[in-house]
Amino acid sequence: MGKPKLLLKLGGKTVISRLLKVLTASQIDATAVVIRPDDAELEREVTATRAIVVKPPRQPDQMRDSVELAVGELRQQFAPSGEDGWLLVPADHPVLDREILDQLVTAWKESDAEILVPTFEGKRGHPTFFRWQFADSLADIPRDRGLDWLLEKFANSIHEVAVDRPAVIRDLDTPEDYEHLLSEWNGSAEHD
Repeated sequence: MGKPKLLLKLGGKTVISRLLKVLTASQIDATAVVIRPDDAELEREVTATRAIVVKPPRQPDQMRDSVELAVGELRQQFAPSGEDGWLLVPADHPVLDREILDQLVTAWKESDAEILVPTFEGKRGHPTFFRWQFADSLADIPRDRGLDWLLEKFANSIHEVAVDRPAVIRDLDTPEDYEHLLSEWNGSAEHD
C-alpha cells in the first residue's frame, strides 16, 4: 500500500477504528489486536477502543504467529472453555458492519458448528468463528502454511453461512482496493 493501511481514513475514521467499533459494539466479549512493538500510532488507535493491545517484543513473522499471540492473551485473561469461541478477523476488513456480525454471532450461537465461515456469492470470507478447542491447533500449523490449513484439516467441521452483502470478502490489499472502496463509500448513504 505504501503506507500503513490500518490508519487509512474511511468515512472520517481509520480502517482499524472502524472495524474495532463494530467488534466492540457487538456481542463479542473481547477483541485482541496484535501490533508491532514500534507502531505507536496504531497502538493509540487501538487503545482508544475497548480492544486489548497485544504488543510482543518483536514483530511476528507470520499472521499465524499474530493469531497465536492474540489467542494466548485471550486464554490468559479469560480462561475460556472448549465450547467458547474465538473469531479470526483480519484487521484490513473495514466494511464489516454490525448487522452482518450480529447475524453471524446469532448463527454461531444457534448452531453446534465447530467452525463457522461466512460466504458471499459462494466465496468464503471473514470473520471465521472457531470453537476454543481449535486454539490448540494453531501450534500444529506447518511453518510453511497459513491459517487456511485449519480449514483444510477440519473441513468436515465447517458450517457456512451465506450473507447478502460483500463486506465479509472485502479487504484492502492494494491502493486500487482503497480507491475503489472510497468511491463506493462516498457514493453510498448506508454508511455512518
